[in-house]
Amino acid sequence: MKQINENQPDQIHDNRKEQIKRAALKVFAHRGIAGTKMSMIAAEAGISQGLTYRYFDSKEELFTVLVQEALEEAQVAVGNLRHFPGTPLEQIKTLTINMLDESHKHFFLLIQQTQDSDEVPVKAKQLIEQYSSKDTIEQLIPIFIKGQQTGEFCAGDPHRLLFLYFSVITGLMLQDVQTDESHWLQEIDILMKILTK
Repeated sequence: MKQINENQPDQIHDNRKEQIKRAALKVFAHRGIAGTKMSMIAAEAGISQGLTYRYFDSKEELFTVLVQEALEEAQVAVGNLRHFPGTPLEQIKTLTINMLDESHKHFFLLIQQTQDSDEVPVKAKQLIEQYSSKDTIEQLIPIFIKGQQTGEFCAGDPHRLLFLYFSVITGLMLQDVQTDESHWLQEIDILMKILTK
C-alpha cells in the first residue's frame, strides 16, 4: 500500500503558488501591471484563470507580493557582494552576470516599472519608497573606490560611474534579446570596459 505523506497537500499548494508567481513575474516584467490580465498569467502558468484566484485575490495583490520579493532579492544580492571572492572588478562582474541572468532580470525590471509607473498598487509604491536605489549605489561605492585605488576601475566620481553602469544594464534588460548566455557574457565583458581603465 502507498504511504501518504501528510505534507503533500502543502507541498502541492506551495508549488502551484510558485508556478503562478513565476508566470506573473514574466508577464508583469514584459507588459507592466496595466497591460497584464489574470488570464495572461494563467495562460503563462498553463493553468485555468479560476485556479489563479484560489491563490491570489487580484493581479494587484500578486504584483505587490512580487515587488516585495524583488526588493528582498536585490538587497541580498547587493549586500552580499562585498563577501564575493575576487577583486572588485570580479565582484562587479559577478553582480552583472547575476542581474542579467534570466531569473533575476525580471525582478529588476519589475522594480524599474514600480518606480516609473503611476498605475501600480499603493502598497507596491510604498515598498519602493522604503527601498532606495541610492542605497544600492552606496553599498557598491566602497567596492568601486577600492577598484579605483588598485587601478582596476577608471578615475572619476564613483557615483556617476555607477549611475552610468546601471543605466547600461537597464538598457540591456529592456532590449529583451533572446540569445544564449554566452552572448550576455560577451556583452558583460564590453560593459566592464566602460568601468575599467
